[in-house]
Amino acid sequence: MTDSVLSIRDLSVGFVTDRGLLQAVDRVSFDVPRGRTLGIVGESGCGKSVTAFSIMRLLPQPQGKILGGEIILQDGNQVIDLATAAQAEMERIRGGRIGMIFQEPMTALNPVQSIGRQLSEVFLLHKTQDKREAQKLSIDILNKVGIPSPEVRMGEYPHQLSGGMRQRIVIAMALACKPALVIADEPTTALDVTIQAQILELMQSLQDEMGMSIILITHDLGVIAEMCDDVIVMYGGRIAESGPVDRIFAAPSHPYTRGLLKSIPRLDAVRKSRLNVIE
Repeated sequence: MTDSVLSIRDLSVGFVTDRGLLQAVDRVSFDVPRGRTLGIVGESGCGKSVTAFSIMRLLPQPQGKILGGEIILQDGNQVIDLATAAQAEMERIRGGRIGMIFQEPMTALNPVQSIGRQLSEVFLLHKTQDKREAQKLSIDILNKVGIPSPEVRMGEYPHQLSGGMRQRIVIAMALACKPALVIADEPTTALDVTIQAQILELMQSLQDEMGMSIILITHDLGVIAEMCDDVIVMYGGRIAESGPVDRIFAAPSHPYTRGLLKSIPRLDAVRKSRLNVIE
């Protein structure tokens, strides 16, 4: 466990519905090594985002419940079980020790508050009580994530910015306090291909600079291949297969993983099908 920033053991999560308890995650276990990127991939509804929200204790209330298991965070010399931690402890950890990049930047940002106010709030909660210092730190982190004219952007609102710039600001908020772990939940889903590549490159460069660990949640196997060291394939709330990215892509052992890999469009397959039509 000393080599892992986060260790999850037998995590089960459910939601209370009118028809009873619906179990969304069933006895999931994995480790997140320090300084490495772990990808979680699978189809919609397989439990990827529920696992992420369980780590942050942001499940919808009162329906969402952690039914069992441990979520162990190595916080310096402390070992904290996030599954049972007090609310005050979680408020310290969220944004401080664990940052989160949410799936849709337009809903992650408050539309009626300026960028500067939302970003400064992170520093005021975790770093300083001085508003001027929080503003300076906010400008610095906007510079780091490649936002042009950060002093101007501080006074603007989310609707005034492009999707790529909004996502960079969400990344800035997640990285503001240099967390040990960042959870990126579909960070490029709403972006076009060019901006996706820029965001992924930005995340990699910031990881190299800060030495943080990343949990990258996506349905895009191309992103997994480019970004991740290790990968977990989820299906029906359980882990179907896990291991180093190279091994999973080269020799998948689970039928579901093989099915996912076969679903990736291939140029040679398109060319072959065209030749068959011509013949």
